[in-house]
Amino acid sequence: MRAFLTAAAMLVTTATATITAVPTAWAGDSVLQAIRQAGVVRVGTTGDYKPFSYKGADGALVGADIEMAKELASTLGVRVEFVQTSWKTLMDDFKAEKFDIALGGITVNPDRAAVGDFSVPNVSDGKRPIARCADKEKFTTVEKIDQPTTRVVVNPGGTNEKFARANFTKAPIEVWPDNKTIHAQIAADKADVMVTDGIEVDMQAKLNPGVLCAVPVAAPFTHFENAYLLRKDPELKQAVDAWMTKALSSGLWKAKLDAAMQ
Repeated sequence: MRAFLTAAAMLVTTATATITAVPTAWAGDSVLQAIRQAGVVRVGTTGDYKPFSYKGADGALVGADIEMAKELASTLGVRVEFVQTSWKTLMDDFKAEKFDIALGGITVNPDRAAVGDFSVPNVSDGKRPIARCADKEKFTTVEKIDQPTTRVVVNPGGTNEKFARANFTKAPIEVWPDNKTIHAQIAADKADVMVTDGIEVDMQAKLNPGVLCAVPVAAPFTHFENAYLLRKDPELKQAVDAWMTKALSSGLWKAKLDAAMQ
């Protein structure tokens, strides 16, 4: 998909981004050329997924992918603008060209790949459950979770909800709208278990020691990769892939992720 950028295209101003009108690209210009002409790369992110993209105590966006976006913008010779989106509206916002790149723990899947290009993956992971530490042995398989007495909680619109709907037909599923506070539902005994990305499970268990625990499953329930979702353009993909490959081999990505896990 290659759409023209219009000078009238304006994005909703958020606390973390000042939105810039993007100049019209001449026919034949690539997305990357338009980004360089505008002097800005617009990055969509949910800001609710630690350690990739979340808001710090002062409300500013932080996280491994936020730091990587700044590095990428510098490499491209432009500045970065962060655009607020949500898991529920991510793809509609992407199709509406509200941003050039989406990042922050985005899972590679066919639906997303049909409308954008994915970069070289920076995470290999799988879905695992998190529960209260006292109950962690109860939910070690999909079958054990999928019981009428188990309260499953999910955030709306993303791969967690998709997994839950596909695999839990007996357990009641509650959709909690705020991914920043969803784990507190489990801690407060208002839900029993959430199946989410393994790295998020480990992060939340670390943040809530003795309260929330990674369920000791024999193996992750799924396997997937996370990557950056790009507007379709061979030049943009080539540039981002070259940068990401170097960041992976040099240890830059690992350093950013390790810092965000603290």
